[in-house]
Amino acid sequence: MPVSGAMAGRPSGRPGGPGRVSGGDTAAQKAANAEAPRIPHLVRRIRSLFAPHARALVITIVLVLIGAALSVIPPLLTQQAFDKGLFPKGGPNVPVLMKLVGGMVGLWILSAAIGVWQTYLTATVGNKVMGALRIRLFGHLQRMELAFFTRTKTGVIQSRLQNDVGGVANVLSNTISSVLGNTVTVIAAFVAMLFLSWQMTIVAVILLPILVIFQRRVGQVRARIATKTQESLSDMTAITQETLSVSGILLAKSFNQQRAEIERYSAENRTQIGLQVRQQMSGQWFFATVQIFLSIIPAVIYVVAAYLIKGGVDVTAGTIVAFTTVQARLTFPLLGILRSALDIQTSGALFARIFEYLDLSPAITEPDDPRGVESAALGRVVFDDVSFSYPDAEPGQKTLDGLTFDIEPGQFAAFVGPSGAGKTTISYLIPRFYEASSGSVRFAGADVRDLDQEALVANIGIVSQETYLFHASIGDNLRYARPDATQEQIEEAARQANIHATIASFPEGYDTVVGERGYRLSGGEKQRIAIARVLLKDPAVLVLDEATSALDSVSERIVQAALDTAARGRTTIAIAHRLSTVRSADVIFVVQAGHIVERGTHDELVARGGLYAELYDQQVSIPG
Repeated sequence: MPVSGAMAGRPSGRPGGPGRVSGGDTAAQKAANAEAPRIPHLVRRIRSLFAPHARALVITIVLVLIGAALSVIPPLLTQQAFDKGLFPKGGPNVPVLMKLVGGMVGLWILSAAIGVWQTYLTATVGNKVMGALRIRLFGHLQRMELAFFTRTKTGVIQSRLQNDVGGVANVLSNTISSVLGNTVTVIAAFVAMLFLSWQMTIVAVILLPILVIFQRRVGQVRARIATKTQESLSDMTAITQETLSVSGILLAKSFNQQRAEIERYSAENRTQIGLQVRQQMSGQWFFATVQIFLSIIPAVIYVVAAYLIKGGVDVTAGTIVAFTTVQARLTFPLLGILRSALDIQTSGALFARIFEYLDLSPAITEPDDPRGVESAALGRVVFDDVSFSYPDAEPGQKTLDGLTFDIEPGQFAAFVGPSGAGKTTISYLIPRFYEASSGSVRFAGADVRDLDQEALVANIGIVSQETYLFHASIGDNLRYARPDATQEQIEEAARQANIHATIASFPEGYDTVVGERGYRLSGGEKQRIAIARVLLKDPAVLVLDEATSALDSVSERIVQAALDTAARGRTTIAIAHRLSTVRSADVIFVVQAGHIVERGTHDELVARGGLYAELYDQQVSIPG
């Protein structure tokens, strides 16, 4: 089976991979953006995501332009307030001053209202796009084949769904308004400064490149620290995932290693603290320099204004106050534009990582004209010269090699053999979780590659050794097989699985929460709930994959009785390690190294004295 699309040859790597860098480090973010995948027509595809929100975006752009333009008017009114309201010839002109102050207050209120409306629109658009992307990506991942999840770390997948998609929303909510607003503000402020005094404008603007130089220097220093910080964060996350899961806690307690785990986490935490302090302090001189620079510019403007006045240039007090106010409105938006350029690049990188997953082609796809499952031959399973190799197997290494067998409707068939012989792989090929490398797998008389996938799986029930239960109530876990099942149907399935009396004995009955992965229940109880779940589904074919191998002898007998009930009236395929559980099988297939080496009933195979007889003698000779 080929490796899916863009993921071919790509290592799973550290969970999340390069994405949004914490700490606001410019150089580190650029490095992460450079590692993003290259997606054809990325801009066009991003634009298509916003097409449903065109009206809101147009309104947002208009509001941003209006708000930015309004932001430079109050300083000009300040000039008039000084020159015509406070210090005109003949003393203060209160009526004029009141009009000017009223105008400034009105503009501030209007700007604030526009800002609130603009924020609402950008937040709404950003989060709607994010939500649509997240659903689209989640749905696409649901369609990926099983092999994709066996070779990709869960943390990597979670990072795409949470960090990357969430990062897109953050960028969208801030960048659109930031780029437009800051650009208009800078242009308007620059024009206003020229209008007030072109001489002072030259002095104010010529010092701005110093900020850019300092910002670049800080970014280079913080990039080195950010790399180590991200590595440390990943290590801390890994420790948390390993040790705070139910299995990890049980392991630590079983070997009395809680203190060792605390110390391991504490050591990494100390490293993280040191790196975070270094990263934050590395930028403090930059911010201090910015603060000094911003404080110095007005003072420099005062000195320049003094020389201009002495030189005969008409510079009023109102002009100086208005100019320094406008100049402050120029500096910060200019820095914002520099940062927004990086944010635009970052958003492109995040979109590229999301589209990389959306562009993955499932190795197992629906046929163009899928067939339904015919009821006439329902329950019949045929393997015709089937060979199979896992995607990451060495060339020529086959898990199954030329398997041919026929299981009739209602028949109880068992597959036994040494570990690693390929028994479980057979159970994966029947519902088409994996695709046969060669040969054909037929279900109800049709090749599984021609069948509707949902219809195929609807007729197959699987009970595996590792029972998975959700952290929910027993009733909810059972309804997963059939959401519309009535309480009576659920209880009937539980009775058939020999678990109803046990559930009824719990204080909360079917509302009992089973805990993560069902850890509040015993192994036998979990397994019987899994059987009840399959019985509620009522499939034509039942696949039992080592369903009792992890249980003690008492639990095994109880579960086996439930399995016997479940097997009645349907085709049953049992993958078994304990041969005692399949003695009554209609046919037993002995698998070794991917080949069927023997087939027959229990008595026939024992009498034959081959591999099955050898395995049976080994198990019988084991005490207890």
